[in-house]
Amino acid sequence: MNLKKVALNCVLLVFLVGFTTTLSAQELDPTLKDLIHKGLNKNHTLKSNQIESEQAVIDQKMAKSVFLPKITFNGSYTRLNDDITFDDDTQTLLIETQKLIIKDALGLPFNSEFPDNIPLQEAANLQDKDILKSSVDLDWVLFSGFEASNALKASKHKESSVKYAGLAEADKIALQIIETYDKLALVKASKRVLTTTENYLNEQTFYVKKAIENGLATPISRKKIELAQQQLAAKQLDFNHKNILLIEVLHQLTGEPKASLKLLQPQLQLFTYNAASNAEKRNEVKALEEAEIATNYKVKMEKSSFIPKIALKGHYEFIEDDLSLLDPQWYIGAGIQWNVFDGNSSRLKKKKAELESQVLREKIEDAEEKIALSITQSQLTYEAALENTKIVEKEIELASETYNLVDQQYKNNLASINDVLDALNDVEKANFKLQESYYNERRAVADLLHAKGLLTY
Repeated sequence: MNLKKVALNCVLLVFLVGFTTTLSAQELDPTLKDLIHKGLNKNHTLKSNQIESEQAVIDQKMAKSVFLPKITFNGSYTRLNDDITFDDDTQTLLIETQKLIIKDALGLPFNSEFPDNIPLQEAANLQDKDILKSSVDLDWVLFSGFEASNALKASKHKESSVKYAGLAEADKIALQIIETYDKLALVKASKRVLTTTENYLNEQTFYVKKAIENGLATPISRKKIELAQQQLAAKQLDFNHKNILLIEVLHQLTGEPKASLKLLQPQLQLFTYNAASNAEKRNEVKALEEAEIATNYKVKMEKSSFIPKIALKGHYEFIEDDLSLLDPQWYIGAGIQWNVFDGNSSRLKKKKAELESQVLREKIEDAEEKIALSITQSQLTYEAALENTKIVEKEIELASETYNLVDQQYKNNLASINDVLDALNDVEKANFKLQESYYNERRAVADLLHAKGLLTY
């Protein structure tokens, strides 16, 4: 076995060992996990989702605050055009009544003359024209007819729905980052394959040059080698462009500096997957179910609008002097409010909420059907990827042995340079196919774990 065959077999062994031993990996590459977490922290959709969740929490606090007493301080100043007094007849009646009371107290006959030396008090104004008021009001809902409690439950389930929707979105972002990272790993692996091919072409160039010098080959053979090198350079340029583009995508997804991303050396390590693991309910379905429950409580909330509501009300005036003769200084009381007919407003809102609940139920059933289909599809894709990897490994073995054989025949003038280049091209293609097969296998496992709700990161 010559040195070239040994080198080629060593390269193939590195590829095979590097990927078959990773089947026992228990978790994602730490670098990839770090990129995923940075991507989740950067994503604007997830930040919006967090804000919506906080809004749902505020809705819960607002529902609870219905039962807290509302205390209001009031202050006002009013000037009337004149004092509000009794009419003349009433004032005369009050004065004469006052005289009768005084004469009775002095023991004078009621028909006697009233003494001039006794002063009489003018009738008080009903309301002075200058009015300064300062007061406090108390409003306290004691029973809301279950409207507030249903609103509280609805907002709690809405919060859960928003959180599950955020987790579902996080899964999609994680999958996108994993896929981009895997594509970068595929490009890096393909680059290594091209480097190996370049080394063999350089060796063939050296051999052809010596053969031409010794009259064993023609310049056409050298031109064919040069053409193969040009084709290889084009492939290397293409993969360099892919590398730049993928780094740009990762930068956009994660916010990681490009300089750091250029230093990455990702590997196509496979996820751990247990075929017997049971599927868990996906976050998308949980979000829809929580939204459905929240809508059902909205229906109950509209129904409860016709239940009587009980509230307590109180009032206290701080300035007693400016009150009218008819105004109390304070009062407290309880009242009931019973909405008997609101122009069908509550009934229509209830019907709308019921239809919304039906829409969510249809979405849940649709999502469950699509998830079941995606599990089957991902399982089949995974099995096909495993089988394809076995086939490609055999192709690499055959291509390697064929190349060594043709190369030996060429050196013994039993084969043309075209045969050598074709055999080398087959080795290169087989190695590319192996990297793609590992990539597809990893993608299938990631999709399967996601479909079953088992993807962790």
